[in-house]
Amino acid sequence: MTDEKVSPLAPEAFPDLPAVPGVELASMAAGLRYQRRADLMLATFPHSATVAGVFTKSRCASAPVDWCRNILPSGNARALVCNAGNANAFTGGSGETATRATAETIARVLDIAPEEVYLASTGVIGESLPIEALTGSLPELAAARTPAADAAWLGAANAIRTTDTFPKGAGKTASINGTTVAIGGIAKGSGMIAPDMATMLAFVFTDAALPVSVLQPLLAASVTRSFNRITVDSDTSTSDTVLLFATGATPVGGEISDPDSPALEAFRQALDEVTLDLAHQIVRDGEGATKFVSVTVKGAEDEGAASRIALAIGNSPLVKTMLAAEDANWGRLVMAVGKAGEAADRDRLAIWIGEEQAAERGQMRAGYDEARATEFLKAPEVSLSVDVGVGSGEATIWTCDLTHGYIDINAGYRS
Repeated sequence: MTDEKVSPLAPEAFPDLPAVPGVELASMAAGLRYQRRADLMLATFPHSATVAGVFTKSRCASAPVDWCRNILPSGNARALVCNAGNANAFTGGSGETATRATAETIARVLDIAPEEVYLASTGVIGESLPIEALTGSLPELAAARTPAADAAWLGAANAIRTTDTFPKGAGKTASINGTTVAIGGIAKGSGMIAPDMATMLAFVFTDAALPVSVLQPLLAASVTRSFNRITVDSDTSTSDTVLLFATGATPVGGEISDPDSPALEAFRQALDEVTLDLAHQIVRDGEGATKFVSVTVKGAEDEGAASRIALAIGNSPLVKTMLAAEDANWGRLVMAVGKAGEAADRDRLAIWIGEEQAAERGQMRAGYDEARATEFLKAPEVSLSVDVGVGSGEATIWTCDLTHGYIDINAGYRS
C-alpha cells in the first residue's frame, strides 16, 4: 500500500476469484523495503505444474528474469517467490547471488529442486536485495500456505504491490471437453508501463491438465492481446514477467496437444478475459491517472501497423495532457499519427473523440461540435478513434491521461 489515494478508476472491490486446485499461496511482511505491509509472496504446487512465461524485452533485464528464462525450457514448476520494493535489477553479481540463494532456500524448505522455483522482483532498480532478510523469511512464509481461494488471493495480490493503489485480481471458469476448470490471476503495475511488456508482473494459475506445448502459445497470444496493448508512460520495465501455471489437478478428458484445438475455445476465451481484465486494471491504476482511455486505429496496412499508430497516440505526452485537461485539441492526434512512421493517407484521415467526429478527409469536419467532444473528454472513460485510410488493419490499445500526480509519485518514489 502507498500513501497515495486509491485511483478514482479502481474497481469497487477486489473480485471473488475461483479456487484453483493444486495451488497454495502465502504472503507476509518481511520488511524488505516497506514497513507494516506485505512485501513477500509465495505460490507452491505440491504436485508440480507445467509453466509458460513471457518476459520483458529490456536489454537490462533483472536477475530474476534471467533466472526464469534459464529454467523455463524444463516446463516444470513447484514454486514461485515474488518480492516487492526491490527489483533486483542492475545489481551485478549480488543479483545473481540473491536469486540463487532465494531459489535454494525455498527448495530446501519444500524439498524440491532450485530449478523448479520461479522468481520475480519489483521495485527500485540498482539496489542490492537484502538477501538474509529475504531468505530468513522463507521458512515462515512457507508454513503459512493455504489453498488458492478467498483471502489467500487478496493477500498475494497485496504482497506484490509497489506504487499500486489497489490489489489486482481476475478469475474465470471454463469448460474443456465438458469438464469445468478454473483460472485465477493476480497482477501488479502502476508506472513504468509500456508494451514488451507493460513495472508489471502477472501470475495466472489454472487447474487444467495442459502441457507446455499448449500453454506457451496460448499465453503468448493472450499477452499480445492484453499486456502488450497497454501503456501508462511508455517506459518498459527491467522486470516485466507473465507466468501461467497449470497444476493438472483437473483432467480434461484426454491429452490435448494442439493449442488451436476446438476443445480449448472456451478456455482460450476465459484466459484472454483474465489477462485483459488484469491489463485494464493496471491502466486504471496508472500513476496519477484520472482517465481510462481506449485508442482504436482503423484503416491501417495491417494489425501491427494499427497497433503501432495507436501506441504513438497513447504514448504522446501532448495527447495525454490534452486528456487530463479535457481539451478537445484533436490536432495532437494528427501529430501522433504522423510521427508513428506507418502508412497513413493525410487526405483521408478521420478522427473521433467519443462519438463526435472531429475530422474527415484530412480536415476538420463540417459541423464539428467541440463542446460535444469536450463533454466526452470529461467522462472517466474516454474513447479516441482514428481511421488512417490505407487498408483494413485495426487495433485497440488502452492508456490513461498524464497529470501532475504522476510527477508527484515518481519524484518521491525512493523516499
